[in-house]
Amino acid sequence: MTSEVAVIAGAGLGLSASLARLFTKEGFRVVLAARNVSKLSTLVDETSALAVETDVADVTSVENLFDVADKAGPLSLVVFNASGRARGPIADLQPEAVKQALLVGAYGGFLVGQQSARRLLSRGSGSILFTGATASVKGFSGSAGFAMPKFGLRGLAQSMARELAPKNIHVAHFIIDGVIAPNEPGRASDPDRQDRRLSPDAIAETYLAIHRQHRSAWTWELELRPWVENF
Repeated sequence: MTSEVAVIAGAGLGLSASLARLFTKEGFRVVLAARNVSKLSTLVDETSALAVETDVADVTSVENLFDVADKAGPLSLVVFNASGRARGPIADLQPEAVKQALLVGAYGGFLVGQQSARRLLSRGSGSILFTGATASVKGFSGSAGFAMPKFGLRGLAQSMARELAPKNIHVAHFIIDGVIAPNEPGRASDPDRQDRRLSPDAIAETYLAIHRQHRSAWTWELELRPWVENF
């Protein structure tokens, strides 16, 4: 058990909720960052997490998030789950929507990663985990407004991993290659489509396992996909 702090940036009721429950169970003090923290009230009650209203694309807002986390205890683990997306054909995409997607999905990753790195470098250990997608490595037709921030986030994670690993900071990027199942505890799976979507609880277990990897065998990138998903 540990009393260390885990920050989840871009928190919602899907994967982030599974991460919050698991980290709490394992003894972490969880800090949830979201633009709308009211949606997290039930999760906060369940996990006793701290919820901090945060715009990951705003420097001051991210600094405030980590100031709050500092007061909660020693930082050990950070997960960046925020994502920006602008849908549509390239000729029809709204420039401001694409700009916002890049600010949230890539620049936000930089801001959170920078604040995390400063603290973990002072400590001399810890993990920074970035959530990617199929679009991190495949730019699909009509998906430029999603591929751009995801490619950028992957580049950030790779660069940080190469820079920080020799300093005992574990940086990893996760390619979530498939649709994540709804996070509804107790909901029975469709027997005809069992495990065709990624279980958020199973993903969370993998994140924790990567955080706990021995440094002689660190993973910098991992792909997760359902058993029926095409490569």
